[in-house]
Amino acid sequence: MEQDSPCTAERELLEAVSRITTSSTTSPSDEEKNEPKAEISCQVRKENPEKDDMQDSSATLSPNSSMTTKELQEYWRNEKRQCKQIKLLFEIPSTRIVEHHLSKYVMYKIIILQTGSFDSNKSVIERRYSDFEKLHRNLLEEFSEELEDVTFPKKALTGNFTEEIINERKLAFKDYLRLLYSMKYIRRSKKFIDFLTRPELQEAYGCLRGGQYTKALEILLEVIGLQERLTRGNPVAIVPTLCAIVVCHKDLENPASAFEYGEKALSRLCVHTSHRYYMPLLETMIALAYELGKDFLSLQEKLEEWKTKKDPVRVFTLKELAVREYVG
Repeated sequence: MEQDSPCTAERELLEAVSRITTSSTTSPSDEEKNEPKAEISCQVRKENPEKDDMQDSSATLSPNSSMTTKELQEYWRNEKRQCKQIKLLFEIPSTRIVEHHLSKYVMYKIIILQTGSFDSNKSVIERRYSDFEKLHRNLLEEFSEELEDVTFPKKALTGNFTEEIINERKLAFKDYLRLLYSMKYIRRSKKFIDFLTRPELQEAYGCLRGGQYTKALEILLEVIGLQERLTRGNPVAIVPTLCAIVVCHKDLENPASAFEYGEKALSRLCVHTSHRYYMPLLETMIALAYELGKDFLSLQEKLEEWKTKKDPVRVFTLKELAVREYVG
């Protein structure tokens, strides 16, 4: 038998993508009936039934026959990566007491790293008692049954700043986070993911709006690794963050880095062409490709194809979209 031709390989990839995108259209009720008991889910679908969870996955999935073989291969590699189970480990090694005007509180340093291999990109965040308390209150609204046997550390009337109380809470919060992460629907919930990423993203986008692109970029690059691990089953969820990184690099006159992150974002949107970031990202990538002397004709063709399928509407630029994230 002769070796398969490139056309045959492309057809096989198209069929594979078609099977994935077809399974993603399963209704929520069918999904619950057919959901496997195994922890690993390989379907491209909305994992959390919460209405506002992962708003960026609201774009319609549809196979795109105009995708090149390279794009299909990249898409398929991304989907295979979604099948790999990722386990995160939470540690709280230290604390610090903060005194600000009339308030005084303890900040808990949380280290999050991937188990099973050496993780050089561990994430480090800080949260105070009130942040944990708010998370627990929010989760109870939706997961009261799952949390009925979970004991949350109560706030003491006195002695909150003694070494004994702080150490007790440090251990309690570490166990609390591990317990939450062990529950599939909680670890995939927007409320849990927001607890771990939203404060940093709010700060980053605030810096971006203020023109502090270097500071914004520093924070975004720190948080995106954690955000990607937490939203493993929904790769589209990190597209806004990737695009914000593109904007920062572009305004800092780093076109090569901007193009690199733009490609990562575009690979996640290849079957999400109705996504609000798709057209602004294409326009930005065309400009960057032209500036870098790269092939921009294929990108231009995709943009023209998109325009012929959509009604003329007001479309924001990539930067205009980015500065509207996390407002308020």
